[in-house]
Amino acid sequence: MIDNDAQQVTSENTSDKDSMPPDATHLWQLDEPTLAKQFDTDPEKGLSEAEAARRLQQDGRNELETKRQSRFIQFIKQFNNSIIYILAAAAVLTFFMQRYSDSIVIGLVIIANAIIGYIQERQAGNALERIREMLISKNFVIRDGQKLELDARDLVVGDLINLEAGDAVPADMRLISADNMGVQESTLTGETNAVEKIEESMTATDLALADRRNMVYASTAVTSGSGYGIVVATAEDTEIGHIQQSVGEVKSKPTPLMRNLNSLGFGLSIAIVVAAVLLFILGIFMDTYSLPTLLIAVITMVVGSMPEGLPASTSVVLAMGTRQMTKKNVIVKSLPAVETLGAVDIVNTDKTGTLTKNEMTVTKILTHDHDYDVTGVGYDNNGGVNFDGNLKFKGKNFDWQQDDHLAWLINVAGQTTDAELHFENGKWELNGEPTDGALTTLYRKMTGHDPEVQEVDSLPFDSAFRFSARLADLDGQRVLMVKGSPATVLRLTDQAADEKQWDTRLDDLTADGLRVVALAYQAVPDTMTEIDAKAIGGLTLAGMVGIIDPPREEAATAIQELRQAGVQVKMITGDHPDTAMAIANKLNLAPQVKAITGPEIDALDDDQLKAKIDDYNVFARATPANKLRIVRAQQANDHVVSMTGDGVNDAPALKQADIGVAMGIKGTEVAKESADMVLADDDFADIVAAVREGRHVFDNIRKTIRFLLPTSFAEGLVVIISILMGHDLPLYPTQLLWINMVSALTIQFAFIFEPPEAGIMSRGPRNVKAGLLSKLDSFEIVYVSLLISGLGIFAYDMLTAMGLPNVVGSTMSLNIIIFGKIFYLFNLRNEHPVISKYFFQNKMAFYIIGILIVLQLGIIYLPFMQDVFHTTNVNFWYGWGIPIIAGIIVLIVTEIGKFIRNRFINPNGIAE
Repeated sequence: MIDNDAQQVTSENTSDKDSMPPDATHLWQLDEPTLAKQFDTDPEKGLSEAEAARRLQQDGRNELETKRQSRFIQFIKQFNNSIIYILAAAAVLTFFMQRYSDSIVIGLVIIANAIIGYIQERQAGNALERIREMLISKNFVIRDGQKLELDARDLVVGDLINLEAGDAVPADMRLISADNMGVQESTLTGETNAVEKIEESMTATDLALADRRNMVYASTAVTSGSGYGIVVATAEDTEIGHIQQSVGEVKSKPTPLMRNLNSLGFGLSIAIVVAAVLLFILGIFMDTYSLPTLLIAVITMVVGSMPEGLPASTSVVLAMGTRQMTKKNVIVKSLPAVETLGAVDIVNTDKTGTLTKNEMTVTKILTHDHDYDVTGVGYDNNGGVNFDGNLKFKGKNFDWQQDDHLAWLINVAGQTTDAELHFENGKWELNGEPTDGALTTLYRKMTGHDPEVQEVDSLPFDSAFRFSARLADLDGQRVLMVKGSPATVLRLTDQAADEKQWDTRLDDLTADGLRVVALAYQAVPDTMTEIDAKAIGGLTLAGMVGIIDPPREEAATAIQELRQAGVQVKMITGDHPDTAMAIANKLNLAPQVKAITGPEIDALDDDQLKAKIDDYNVFARATPANKLRIVRAQQANDHVVSMTGDGVNDAPALKQADIGVAMGIKGTEVAKESADMVLADDDFADIVAAVREGRHVFDNIRKTIRFLLPTSFAEGLVVIISILMGHDLPLYPTQLLWINMVSALTIQFAFIFEPPEAGIMSRGPRNVKAGLLSKLDSFEIVYVSLLISGLGIFAYDMLTAMGLPNVVGSTMSLNIIIFGKIFYLFNLRNEHPVISKYFFQNKMAFYIIGILIVLQLGIIYLPFMQDVFHTTNVNFWYGWGIPIIAGIIVLIVTEIGKFIRNRFINPNGIAE
């Protein structure tokens, strides 16, 4: 036997990786002698101090280490993307053209982007540190037959550990003794209830993590009882260590939006550079300009065509989306993540605490004569009971005291629970086991107050008996009350003969995923002061209660909205498949719920899983490795995947997903650090708002791009057409700078205030492989840029041909480009005709246009501005009348294009 009174000594411990068994996945099958031999340890005296020191020296400490990258290298890596290259080239060009202000602005954008990316990467790396901290604790270890308190970092494989209620499990262990031992494993498995542990070997060859009842794992906690276990894995070899490795191995990748923007930016840069080279060669061949003049013209064309404002505009639209999401209790950690959720077509979600309340609730009561429904969910005491399916009592609470069996059941429930509920921070907090919490809540719902127990004696739950008991004085009578598994309690009652009848009724409850607890009682003499478990019998069955972690009502509504938006919702949980499927059906997760378990996933290779993954919408008994494989398989099928979770076991999948969403209240720090987005109030319904906002953000980014490209290309085309026609340049380089600068500061930001389109949630997710622009968009960009540039050149040539000075023609052409932008803005704002009830919907657009016109007045009529930008005073007709007419022409042409597009080509209003 182990000497529990041995001297306690404090020292340090470690881990033993080489002592790991060759097949650790089957440790649950081994008996105690085999375990002792396998790990070269004594199941009574533990390891010797000398052997423990040797293993510590050989294998290192029981702690998770992370490889830290140089912060400087992390920062430099932020510059390694195509958009930064394009911006850098633009900055260099503008610098050599002595456009220093433009060069400085672009440089600041580059640095700002790098700083944001660096901060986000550092935050993601903190997830590994959070996991590492979870292994730091102290535990009692048996060495040389002595009980020592050691730091968990000094444990080694083969150590014999004593675990008591309240202890953190410091390493993965196989139990060799378990006395009424319960372990809360929700951080690893997602199971709501503490798992009852045993010491006997188990014969099954394939067991999910949650089913290995004789194993305990690092990062979990003992909630009741006690036990002894042999350490079988430490540090990186533990299940939590495997999670850390998975998180570390998951590489950060650009979001779909960033991939689209990188592709667009790269394509634009190639096209502009190629056009510049061809134009330069053609200019030399035509010999229209001198070489220096030609070179300046080509550089002007490149800078004018480059949409420098695109990254800034995109960032502002994303930032506005982030601000809107924050108002809706959704915290976004990186700007591109705002749009990503709008592109997802699969939302993987945990069950416990996400789709359910994580508050065990009694929803059904069975007595000898009646079935009752219990209203109200969670730990709130609002609710009551009524007859199951009896329309007479629908919406009305039944007086529970009218049924003697029901009255006894309520009292036994209150007298046998040890859970306490406290109202803190606007919600009920449980102190005790979730099942007891459900019984306490039931009692409070019926009576309006907490149970008052006059206890004489108690018998804790024992896995050998499968029940617990309490002896107490109730209304002047001493009563023995018992709660436990239905089969066990029935055998102790006078209704044992009705077991088959009860089995039929119980099947209906278990089919709905309910956990069933039987409650019985017996009046006993006042002289009875102790409970003898072996002498219990002849009890009166009060009834049985069905307990479940109820679905959140708002989650059910959110799932339906997501389904209507073309987004599949899939449940990934550590729970039993029957429970998971019952909840999925209650939530109407899919037209047909189909489940697969973690062990079944393990039996499939990656190609097989990829082929079958879309057939399932419930993944039960899933391990962290399973979750990661599920997400990767979905991504391999070209899905844009969101992963929602709250536990440590969710961290690798959260990081792997295109967008990880963590719970803010019940979520672990590891989950929050690994995720891209945090739901501050743990409300799954917030995901619907986030998807809507994500689609809204993408629409506004797409509108911004559709606006910037033709107006930027129009500036470049003015130069190109002039060179090809052998004419003077209508616009000076400083005027092109002005157009880009005032656009960047004003008009292109009008789209960030544009409200969402009607029906934004009735269309399917966008095709991220299709890019940001459709063929119709590209065609529109071409004809709009030709239209605006053609109007500018035509008006310039017309005025100069009439004998007006070039500076007058140039000032008017400048205004034509500006008014072309203004009127094109009205066309792009939404898919409705410009003259409609939606015209004044975005009031900020009019304020922004007003600011732009004031700036135009300044550049034309202020003398010092005239000197810098080569403008002059012009009358209303030349300076404003012709530009307004040109703008109206642009609006009419583009409105005709919109009508044809929406009526004949794309009548459903879905992006091509």
